Formats: sequence, structure tokens, C-alpha cells
Amino acid sequence: MGVYEDLKERGLIAQVTNEDEVRELVNNGKAVFYIGFDPTADSLHVGHFMALCLMKRLQMAGNKPIALIGGGTAMIGDPSGKTDMRKMMTAETIAHNCECFKKQMSKFIDFSDDKAIMVNNADWLLNLNYIDVLREVGACFSVNRMLTFECYKQRMERGLSFLEFNYMIMQSYDFYTLYQKYGCNLQFGGDDQWSNMIGGMELIRRKLSGNANAMTITLLLNSEGKKMGKTEKGAVWLDPEKTSPYEFYQYWRNVNDADVIKCMKLLTFIPMSEIAEYEKLEGAELNKAKEVLAFELTKMIHGEEEAAKAQTAARALFAGGADNSDMPTTQLTDDDFTDGEITVLDMMLKANMIKSKGEGRRLIDQGGVSVNDKKVNGALTALKAEDFENDVIVKKGKKMFHKFSK
Repeated sequence: MGVYEDLKERGLIAQVTNEDEVRELVNNGKAVFYIGFDPTADSLHVGHFMALCLMKRLQMAGNKPIALIGGGTAMIGDPSGKTDMRKMMTAETIAHNCECFKKQMSKFIDFSDDKAIMVNNADWLLNLNYIDVLREVGACFSVNRMLTFECYKQRMERGLSFLEFNYMIMQSYDFYTLYQKYGCNLQFGGDDQWSNMIGGMELIRRKLSGNANAMTITLLLNSEGKKMGKTEKGAVWLDPEKTSPYEFYQYWRNVNDADVIKCMKLLTFIPMSEIAEYEKLEGAELNKAKEVLAFELTKMIHGEEEAAKAQTAARALFAGGADNSDMPTTQLTDDDFTDGEITVLDMMLKANMIKSKGEGRRLIDQGGVSVNDKKVNGALTALKAEDFENDVIVKKGKKMFHKFSK
């Protein structure tokens, strides 16, 4: 089985143009492909995981990845799949975020000996002359056709800025530039990027009189990948300073039963034959598959040692009796106590387990908070300083655990 067939079997490919040509390219290691990443934060998150794994799969088959950092496009908003305009960022913030991305991507992609390259579209987009863009690029796009695309239709009712309207032209110009400078012949993206990618193909063909052989695939990258990584605390980051290895492990250990096999197929390098055996598991036995999933992904991001520590700590919660030293911990001081007491709400707020006391009260009223396995029955519940002679573990919902000490 070739890598293209493996991608299809795992459920990665949603839509593709020129399928026979694409199959021949990737199976024979002839693809020079790119995937774009917008530097809207200083860390990649789980929503990027699928794209990174895809790049690694294709590189292992001899293909050359181009990681495109959207330092230029990040200066304006991308309306794709969104209803609100993206917040503007400074050039300094974008540059910092790009550097952070480089470090994290190197865990997945081998950039040595020109096996892969990383480029920033700010290098060409920020130097463009407006009149030249209108003449050379804008003339290739039909406004009427652009307005038929779903990404723009969603924004029309609430207001679409001229900045956002240019995003398709900018992304299309990216593919055109990568084709010319690096021989990029294939682009990958999520299903909400389909119209932008088609625009890139058409721009290349029009500029090169139809002689270009540029192709495109769209993946279940956003519709599935962007559903991942959202928790009650926010995004699940790849940066251990933002999401600890333990929290990262816990996220995958607690995926829904219906999603565990899908995540194995999309995100791990476990052979499909082995995944088929896990697929036979039902009920409580699925926890075995969840442990494998969580360990494999944590190892991929944080290394085997951290993955083993996280697994040991997690088993302390699910099975009892194991070491919980790697559980996220907040150290309380005398200043945190009032008259020798601290409320559970204040503890959770200090540890960023909740965004507000209002959220905490609702969780307590719904029976969603416990302290050392005892449900908290009232919003005014408090612990005394002496209660912290031993560690106190607060559980929020079914998936979030936090240890407090003094």
C-alpha cells in the first residue's frame, strides 16, 4: 500500500483534484507540498496536530514539505469558516510567534539537508507594490465568483471588510510564489480552505498560460482537526509551559469513546492492522486504546520520559495507588487564606481551573466539583490551612484534576 492509499484509509483525504496524478506524486516521493500555519499565538496547538502528522507521513515517503508561516497573511484577517474578523497583531508579535513555531515543528519535520524548508510569506507579501498586485494578480480573479464561496457568504450578512476580502488573493499568490521559487506542485489544507486553494491553482494556470501542473488536496484538517484541542480551559497547546505533559496526556486519555479509534487513525503512526484490533474493543476495554493513544501522542510531543510520567500520574486517578507527583500543582501561601481558610472557588480561580467565580458556582450547583473524591455541595465550601498537611486534589468535571499543597 502506498502512502496515498494509507492517507485515504485513515480518513485524511476529503477532496482532491487530479487524483491519479496526486497519487503518483506522493507514492513516488515526487511531491513538493506546502501547508500553511497562521502565527496567531506563540505556540502550535492540537488543532495543528493533524497537519504536522501529515507532513511527517509524506516526508517519510520521500516527499518534500514546505512549512509556510503566514507572517504576511496574519497582518489581516482570514474569513474562512469564521464569522468574526481576526484581531490585528503587531509585526513584532507575529515575528515572535513564527520563531516559536519553528522550534515546535522541528519535532515532526526533518529540516536538515534541504529535506524540508520553512518559509514566511511576509518575505514576499510585504514587499508587493499595490498597483502591480492589481494588474498582475487582481485581474485574474472574478469578484462575482469569489462571492459565491461559502467562506465569504458567511461573512456578508455581518460585514466583510476589504482586508478580509483580499485573503483569497494573498493565499493564491502564496501558491504561485512557492511554485515559481521552490517547484511546489501540491498544496494541502482544511476543507474550509478549498476555495482559496482552487484560487491558487487557477492563478498559476492563468499566469503560466495553462502549462502549470499544480495540484491540490483538501483534508479533514479543520472540520475534524479544529474540533480537537478545545477544553473547558481553552486550547490544548504543544508548548509544555502552556499545557503540561500531564494535561496533554489527560486530554487524550479522556477522549470520547466514539473518537478514540478515529484519533488513532488520523494522528498516530500505529499500523492500521494494529488499530483494527483496538477497534474490536468495547465498553471499559476501550480504556486500553485510550492509554495507547495518549501515550503515543504525548511521546511524540514531549518525549518518552514525560509520557511515562504522565501515564503514571494518570493511573493514580483512574486506578488508584500510583504516584501523582506529575499532576499539575498549585502551591498556596499564607496570603491565600482568610482567617485560616480558603474557599474551593478561590483555589480553582488561583489555579486557572475556572475563568470566574460565577462559572465555579454553576459547576458546584451541577455537582461538577469534588475535593479528594468528595463532592462539593456549596459555593461557600472552604478548607482550613491544616487540611493541606496532605495534598488536596480538586476534580472539575470528569477530566480536569489539580493538586494543591501548602
